[in-house]
Amino acid sequence: MSGGHGEPGAERPVRVLLADDQHLVRTGFRVILEVEEDIEVVGEAADGERAVTMTRALRPDVVLMDVEMPGVDGLEATRRITADEDAPGGPAVLILTTFDRDDYLFAALRAGASGFLLKNGTPEALIEAIRVLARGDGLLAPEITRRVIATFARPGEPVAAGGPGTPPGEALRELTPREREVLVLVAGGASNAEIATGLHLGEATVKTHVSRVLAKLGLRDRVQAVVFAYEHGVVRPGG
Repeated sequence: MSGGHGEPGAERPVRVLLADDQHLVRTGFRVILEVEEDIEVVGEAADGERAVTMTRALRPDVVLMDVEMPGVDGLEATRRITADEDAPGGPAVLILTTFDRDDYLFAALRAGASGFLLKNGTPEALIEAIRVLARGDGLLAPEITRRVIATFARPGEPVAAGGPGTPPGEALRELTPREREVLVLVAGGASNAEIATGLHLGEATVKTHVSRVLAKLGLRDRVQAVVFAYEHGVVRPGG
């Protein structure tokens, strides 16, 4: 497994960096995670600047990132980590915050975060989120997904669209009919296995389709694909 998108398993555990300004919170996360054989906590950072530095040095697979930290906050740290050209295919960032605020959520998505969870969730949800992100998928808590759909169904600032200078409509036209079909199913929250069953395809084929959709639309992961699909009218709430 290399970077943030390897497959957790026999090779080595998922490497996790904890970024939170509260020592007690970091200790709690470490205790929860280190009992899992497939997860290894490789470092702790008390602010965003340190999180960026340690990410470059330690090359974790997943960074657990608090939002409100002194100096460089978690959103700016996320932007720096996901934009780091020296670490292509770098770590997935999972935003963990106490604050249930839409502005944090959308800012985190635009900063390149692959997941967003509230700290009042269960340890099991946190562990599963890390495994999902380590596989290269994106993740949002169900209640947050509903808010993303409701908000981004209205016209707004694009999250991404086929790279710099590529209009969303033009990027969408690059998709084959099958790829567009896969995008619709991804936007509906279907997993690769569910898409494979629904379209009578192999999972490996579905994975290839998903990768091509992300590449053509200039999107980082499935989370941004969901946002893009609703924002640009590929699918609509209730539709």
